[in-house]
Amino acid sequence: MAKEPPFSLPPVVFNPSTPAHRRHPIPGPGASPPPAFAPPRPSTSSAANPLPFMSFDIPAQSNSTPPIFTGPIGGSGASFEDEPPLLEELGINTRQIWRKTLSILHPLRSADPSLHADADLSGPFLFLLSFGLFQLLAGKFHFGIVLGWVTVASLFLYFVLSMLSGGRRGDLDLYRCVSLVGYCMLPMVIFSAVSLFLPRGGGLIFGMGMGFVLWSTRVCTRLLAELASSGDEHRGLIAYACWLVYMLFSLLVIF
Repeated sequence: MAKEPPFSLPPVVFNPSTPAHRRHPIPGPGASPPPAFAPPRPSTSSAANPLPFMSFDIPAQSNSTPPIFTGPIGGSGASFEDEPPLLEELGINTRQIWRKTLSILHPLRSADPSLHADADLSGPFLFLLSFGLFQLLAGKFHFGIVLGWVTVASLFLYFVLSMLSGGRRGDLDLYRCVSLVGYCMLPMVIFSAVSLFLPRGGGLIFGMGMGFVLWSTRVCTRLLAELASSGDEHRGLIAYACWLVYMLFSLLVIF
């Protein structure tokens, strides 16, 4: 019995009705054979190609010149000459700082409380930086200690005045208290500069230190008593608190 093949091969039929766009001309002698696959060229008609042709041609540059803006940037009429100085924009009034410094610099003349009613921290920061610089020239690095002590001293005086006035602080707040303590550091700055030329451990530096402490205490007591409510009634207690604060800074200079 003859075995049947596992599968039968269908006959190959060459259909002569090949579409026109798939027919290739018969290459002549010396011509290269046609490619194995040649995709049909798209027709330009809208029926054969539904997507329209998109042109990416860059148009020619026109002869018109672009507009020239001669005005200032931002549309405002101000110029650079009309701009305020940088220190005024930062809130630093150098004239006011100089007037406050002169009011404290005279040891026998009382400082004007109305002048210190407008508090600022630019002048105190300058005085504290100068104090630390003179201490650095003496071989002591006290920048952080000075800033920390002034902050603690301001909080201490603010708490004392709050307790004495029974919660009625008047025109004195914590910001103004820090400003007054910093401005009254000017005698301590002078003492720190003078101490560079004085012998250490002698009676002269102790006597001068006591004089500068009384100077700072007198100025700070007057300003705090005038700006705080019920300050005149407790001027002695305010003076004692100020004396303790500036005595610490004088000991920092002496030792």
